[in-house]
Amino acid sequence: MTVTQEGARTYEVRTYGCQMNVHDSERLSGLLEEAGYVPASGGETADVVVFNTCAVRENADNRLYGNLGHLRPAKVRNPRMQIAVGGCLAQKDQGEIVRKAPWVDVVFGTHNIGSLPVLLERARVEGEAQVELKESLETFPSTLPTRRESAYAAWVAISVGCNNTCTFCIVPSLRGKEKDRRPGEILAEVRTLVEQGVLEVTLLGQNVNTYGVEFGDRLAFGKLLRACGDVEGLERVRFTSPHPAAFTDDVIAAMAETPNVMHQLHMPLQSGSDRVLKAMRRSYRAERYLGIIERVRAAMPDAAISTDIIVGFPGETEEDFQGTLDVVRQSRFANAFTFQYSIRPGTPAATMPDQVPKEVVQERYERLVALQEEISWEENKKQVGRTLDVLVAEGEGRKDDATRRLSGRAPDNRLVHFAAGDETPRPGDLVTVEVTYAAPHHLVADGPVRALRRTRAGDAWEARQGGSGAAPGVMLGMPTIGRPATPAPAASGCSLT
Repeated sequence: MTVTQEGARTYEVRTYGCQMNVHDSERLSGLLEEAGYVPASGGETADVVVFNTCAVRENADNRLYGNLGHLRPAKVRNPRMQIAVGGCLAQKDQGEIVRKAPWVDVVFGTHNIGSLPVLLERARVEGEAQVELKESLETFPSTLPTRRESAYAAWVAISVGCNNTCTFCIVPSLRGKEKDRRPGEILAEVRTLVEQGVLEVTLLGQNVNTYGVEFGDRLAFGKLLRACGDVEGLERVRFTSPHPAAFTDDVIAAMAETPNVMHQLHMPLQSGSDRVLKAMRRSYRAERYLGIIERVRAAMPDAAISTDIIVGFPGETEEDFQGTLDVVRQSRFANAFTFQYSIRPGTPAATMPDQVPKEVVQERYERLVALQEEISWEENKKQVGRTLDVLVAEGEGRKDDATRRLSGRAPDNRLVHFAAGDETPRPGDLVTVEVTYAAPHHLVADGPVRALRRTRAGDAWEARQGGSGAAPGVMLGMPTIGRPATPAPAASGCSLT
């Protein structure tokens, strides 16, 4: 067992999948720390390793069992080590995980993440695996302790679950029907975060614009955005993900009229073919989608819009695919997450006839990516010469050390790499820079920093650095913007609505 100064056991959480999983992992880390565990430092094998899994990524189960296999020798060397598996794949496979990997100590589901510390202790005392999966939500995740990875930005869950029945997505069966938090609870959490130094929050749900369905207010989401505008000290508000079928004009008005709500919209398209959208059971058509974009741009001409697209859904023809390309050309997305369809057992699409051959899907995918890269680059070039306020980030620029730049996000969420200048800003501080160069997936500002505002968020980040040298306890497996590595990632119903 790894011994720390306090003699506490160490932990590591490995996260795969969507933003909801990332948020859950922050809660899992908070629960473990409240129970006396401490984050493992870099390079060491933790006493407790938790896998927070995704069931909708291609080969998700193979990846999990491969990682479990890699840990088996460490478990043999240290019998006191514990391995836990949670998340969507655990909810789906349940007892199958312990059968295939009998060295796993705990399996828990999406509805009972708060049980993890108790299950670990029970497994230790009883000397056998503990499998506990609930069929409905036990405790809303946001009421649990948390260990947030960022001092300046935070996820705030407004709902969990989903009432849609998209034929490619298994999420509703794993996370259940939509459950909404009351607005007062959400705003109380937001105010607490701001008091702790957070400048930016992202409101999170499988389908944020059906928020309010449980308490009978279909305009609740727009009202929530406006209420966030009244939180003093909150400078940036974002949200993900809305469903085009439920997108209402009051949300557009709230975005345009609330100063701290960013002019950025991520709205999944999935396909530009009405026939394919119907087969996907997506209750909107291309004309409605384009109408929403038109109204958003009329209200906010500077809005950056991004999307998710699935290529090669069963039965997709070349004509259907051309419909997707047409919508992409008209929409002028700032960026797009593009996915090759692959079969997900347990979904209606898995047994549909006319599965598209892999080589056809690949060729269409490459054409889509090439078109979107061209559009993204053209849209980014329009930013050259503009002056932007950039929230300095941590870990966004993979080449920052080599280029001697820092990185952050503009209000519209574009990634900006900038020259630091004489006075180095901290993550959470705000800098004003002029864009000098544009690439398809980022902007560069190599001129002098026009202004630097040291913020409470930067103070909070700095305080964290002085508090502990331990490595973060949550390893985020978030998707990146741009051309994915080959093979392309499969459709993810988890982060897509």
